[in-house]
Amino acid sequence: MRMPPTTLFRLSGALGALALLGACAIIPDSTPPTPVVSAPPPAPAVASAALAGVSRGPSVGALPMSAGDAGTALAAFVESCPQLLRREDASGLAYGPDWRPACEAGVTWPVDEGRDFFVQFFETARVGDGSAFATGYFEPEIAGSRSRQQGYEVPVYAMPADLLRAWPLDTPISEREGRPPLGRYDESGAFVPYFDRAAIEEGALEGRVPVIAWAADPVDFFFLQIQGSGRLRTPEGDVIRIGYAGQNGRGYTSVGKLMRERDLLGDGPGQYPGSMQGIMAYMRENPAAGRALMRENQSWIFFRELPGDGPLGALGVPVRGEASVAADPRFVPLGAPVWLDLDRDEADGLWIAQDTGGAIKGANRFDTFWGAGAEARAIAGTMSGRGNALLLLPKGTVARLNGTRR
Repeated sequence: MRMPPTTLFRLSGALGALALLGACAIIPDSTPPTPVVSAPPPAPAVASAALAGVSRGPSVGALPMSAGDAGTALAAFVESCPQLLRREDASGLAYGPDWRPACEAGVTWPVDEGRDFFVQFFETARVGDGSAFATGYFEPEIAGSRSRQQGYEVPVYAMPADLLRAWPLDTPISEREGRPPLGRYDESGAFVPYFDRAAIEEGALEGRVPVIAWAADPVDFFFLQIQGSGRLRTPEGDVIRIGYAGQNGRGYTSVGKLMRERDLLGDGPGQYPGSMQGIMAYMRENPAAGRALMRENQSWIFFRELPGDGPLGALGVPVRGEASVAADPRFVPLGAPVWLDLDRDEADGLWIAQDTGGAIKGANRFDTFWGAGAEARAIAGTMSGRGNALLLLPKGTVARLNGTRR
């Protein structure tokens, strides 16, 4: 994320353990890829699930699916149906009309009978050998306020009107390939790079760009910017959900990588743990050095306020804690149910593919979403599970793909 997504807090593996060395967030332009701490299996060379090979798995009724798990998945599946029916499937597994019977029935199907729903309309399919690797992500939450007040003085800027894409006038026509760079027109009419992090923190946008809210902690907000979306919790208990709107066009620099290069991270005397908490501790215990370090990352993220009761995934519907999973759409139709059986029992069960991720590539590579809050953060931060995955596809799909009769 979502980059796009999705753009939630992906902490693949131990909580941030090198997450900020490679950085995260799935957003366009100059943003970093999603972090991966525990290395997943290499992505296969094939381009889609259909080319990877699909075989029939056990019957849906044979899966140890609880009523609660099935009901949660049914609700998420129905919410995905409008997109599932119209979205072009890059996996080569199923077409919009294939999903229609289940989608139409799901609208009125009792949630407490979700298990019967999946048994009636779906069969399981194994992509490749089915060997799965799953990490976790969550929606970060920090303190914020609608109005500027004591203790809430870090601006959360909306998209600036003067941030544009254009070619500087002195750029030769022969070099104008791809997208023009991001920048602004200065007082002389010259197209120049947009303000960097240091200039913005010094007030370059004050009075010029709308402010959505005010964050309490500059370090917390810095990491929320890296993720690209999150929640602000106000003193009154309200939640302001914000998502990626744009970026200033400046290059991203991983502060974790800089700290590692400067021997600030590690297990030795005077070093900080190589985790998100360790990096944040350094910044808070060394405020001047921490601020200078953050400014070495010149990238700045602008936000928009998000409506609805949940962050949007790549499918365009809210992702739900313990129900939504990110997958590679070349191998999993977005909106399809996924069954996971991992060495991390809390991730076992039925999920709905509603999101994507920069490092979520290849067959049977998943990123489980755990919602918001301390528990979600703790589970997502340590999630690194291996095991097996099955897709739930409309009945008859596997036979059609393999050119055989049911």
